[in-house]
Amino acid sequence: MVAAPKDVLKDYLQGARDVLLWKLDGLSERDQRLPLTPTGTNLLGLVKHALNTEVIYFGPTFGREWPTPDELVSPDDPDPLTGCYATGTETAAGIIGLYRRVQAFADETIDALPLETVGHVAHWGGTAVTLHEIMVHKTADLQRHAGHADILREQIDGSVGLLPRHGNVPPAIDWPAHTRRLTAIADRFDRRGEAGPAGQSVLEC
Repeated sequence: MVAAPKDVLKDYLQGARDVLLWKLDGLSERDQRLPLTPTGTNLLGLVKHALNTEVIYFGPTFGREWPTPDELVSPDDPDPLTGCYATGTETAAGIIGLYRRVQAFADETIDALPLETVGHVAHWGGTAVTLHEIMVHKTADLQRHAGHADILREQIDGSVGLLPRHGNVPPAIDWPAHTRRLTAIADRFDRRGEAGPAGQSVLEC
């Protein structure tokens, strides 16, 4: 039996949510908060960003308000990066729990409205959108951040993969040998993309 269009969209949206949260599973709170890029990207911050945007897209965009706005990042916060990290008074459990409640809130909007329902995104200048468009947009956004989380988690403890027991990573690979091989290939090219003789770096000429 072919799934209904909304059910397909819901499945992919939930899959993106699950992947992002799984990347925090089993880590210490320090590791969940730890910035691992020059711009401070961190796992818990990705979740905090995801929940704050999801509640907007499936709340005010379609005329629904989150019942406890003090739990969310205020648009008047003087720190423009507050939505990208957990503050010292927030906990990982609290943020993850809040995201699960936001998901339930968003799903109520999705279940109550037809895909062609029109809403308006305030931070897009009031642009008119359909529920269908917002579901696609939010899934794409979450998958992008799940990719960020993939790289962060691998830096922390080497864990890779889509979900537990999901066979999307080849087994029994000698990863150090693989990375050495790729480095050797990369070293044959200069920054203009010009290759030197096999095994010889142009930069060494």
